[in-house]
Amino acid sequence: MGDLTGRTAVVTGSSRGIGRSIAHRLAADGALVAVHSGTDTTGLDETVASIRKAGGRAFPVVAQLGVPDDAATLVSALHAGLEQHGDRSELDILVNNAGVLATMPPEMVTPAEFDRVMAINAKAPFFIVQHALPMLARGGRIINISTGLTRFANPQEIAHAMAKAALEMITLHLARHLGPRGITVNTVAPGVVDNGDPFLQAPELRRMLGGLSAFDRIGEPDDIADIVAFLAATDGRWITGAWIDATGGTLLGAGI
Repeated sequence: MGDLTGRTAVVTGSSRGIGRSIAHRLAADGALVAVHSGTDTTGLDETVASIRKAGGRAFPVVAQLGVPDDAATLVSALHAGLEQHGDRSELDILVNNAGVLATMPPEMVTPAEFDRVMAINAKAPFFIVQHALPMLARGGRIINISTGLTRFANPQEIAHAMAKAALEMITLHLARHLGPRGITVNTVAPGVVDNGDPFLQAPELRRMLGGLSAFDRIGEPDDIADIVAFLAATDGRWITGAWIDATGGTLLGAGI
């Protein structure tokens, strides 16, 4: 993998799960990482501390998403953190990982719930990118974490999937728009990943969900972090506008 020494990164929603693993991996590769959370300050502090204990460089950024001026607040805090902890205030890597589910039958989705999911999963990432563009370095990276649910049906997650589909449009259109600056924009789409949620620890459920993958197991956060690290590094320079299937072969369908 490429060496990220001297580069700066921000990973939204990185106090736990996939985001935490991405932050750890980018820091291990040498980047100064801004670890973000909206409300989980305990997890935020733990992630920053564990990165530093491993010899990496990180600092916290607190900004709640899905509220007015969320993107401006986040980018302002990011800029201040880079000024304080870094050697330069430019941003090299932006990972839009933060997101929320809305698990319920389509008939139960309310306008308020729909607006919340869209605000966090789609609106916030778009405006984070918009506000961060002036500080995004030439040759930078934008990586959007979506979901395999934009390619197969699970009606209980319709609002979540719709919001993530909108996020994928950021990848498609900004890849073309930012290409002249050498900035790549890509989507990574995980399937079922063990984020530490208690309900995923039941053995029978793990066997059932693991069976959806060609590898007959549930994904781990590091599986996704490794893909993000490749796209963030020099080796990923010729990939842009891509939708990367990170579902462990779930989209291949059931085996025979």
